[in-house]
Amino acid sequence: MPKTIYVVTHPEATHHVEQLVGGWYDSDLTADGRRDALVISRVLRDRIPPGVEPELFSSDSIRARRTAEAIGESLGTDVIADPRLREKSYGIAEGRPQSWLDARFIPPPRSGERLTHDEGIPAAETKADFAARVFAAMAEVTASDATHRVIVTHG
Repeated sequence: MPKTIYVVTHPEATHHVEQLVGGWYDSDLTADGRRDALVISRVLRDRIPPGVEPELFSSDSIRARRTAEAIGESLGTDVIADPRLREKSYGIAEGRPQSWLDARFIPPPRSGERLTHDEGIPAAETKADFAARVFAAMAEVTASDATHRVIVTHG
């Protein structure tokens, strides 16, 4: 039987409008973001066949969880929060102005090893660390027998 996975990016969060670095900084949805989460929940309810109980996974960040909770309420299912579905960690830059990160960020080289590149921000994850974490979570999500799964995560 075919399996369907819906990947949902949380809508607008306070760190977006405040121009702060997100990552593991735990910002909430804005009023527009909450409204968009309800729209997303209705769209998913219309796409998932009646009688099908989907599994619903979410990053454990507030902004993703609030989105997942709206979806869960619409679909009648519980949220499985997983910290491995979080956005890439930006270390000490999280919650600071985006301009602070931009001034210190060291871009990866054009060629060569890009995944383990140190971006110059203390305690930030490398892209390799981030990918390993997300791939581990996805291995569990995709191992499920559910025919429909929803994953709420970050952009």
